[in-house]
Amino acid sequence: MCKSYYLDPASAEAAASLEIRPGMQVLDMCAAPGGKAVALLQSFLNTSPNESINLTLNERSASRRARLQRVLSDSVPSWSRSPIRVTSHDARKWGLHEQNVYDVILLDTPCSSERHLIQEPKTLRDWSPKRSVRLALDAYAMLAAALTAVRPGGVVLYLTCALSPLENDGVIAKALQRRGDEFKGLSPPELSGSEPSQYGCIVLPDRAAGHGPLFAARLQKHAGEE
Repeated sequence: MCKSYYLDPASAEAAASLEIRPGMQVLDMCAAPGGKAVALLQSFLNTSPNESINLTLNERSASRRARLQRVLSDSVPSWSRSPIRVTSHDARKWGLHEQNVYDVILLDTPCSSERHLIQEPKTLRDWSPKRSVRLALDAYAMLAAALTAVRPGGVVLYLTCALSPLENDGVIAKALQRRGDEFKGLSPPELSGSEPSQYGCIVLPDRAAGHGPLFAARLQKHAGEE
């Protein structure tokens, strides 16, 4: 019997908003610990229980990848795990080896995760403004790789659990400035308690019954981009 997996409601809603359909090629670029992957599968199986998708779950860190495998084993029925591929690539370089492949890419990028600052003293000790700058640079590299890997007409959902504008709208603004001819912005997913930002939406715990924080923005590659 599968174990329940608790996921922040805003994150679960964001994953479900992708509306995965049978036969799609789907990539979760930074999949550990695995909650959004479980939500993706749950949403799909609820609507298409007799169909399958091709789901690639990527996690560069060996320890986090092991945790991802445990979550899949514990929380996903064995009969639905066959189309799942687990990889260990550097997400910042994904576009070097796969281009124009995926119908949907979920990019939940590593971020400042400010909520953890008040929950974990070690995280607070390690925090500095420079960390947000570095994470924003990495996030842009991952987003650029996702825009290369997604097929023409495909969608990239960019998520963070950060409050930092550098890692949220700042990354989208940079992508628009440098690669805006390749994609268009889409309306962000409709998340309970969210409020609009410059390029997406954000869920703030103090305004959304404790859900979040979560920033979300959707990008679609132009259909003529080959």
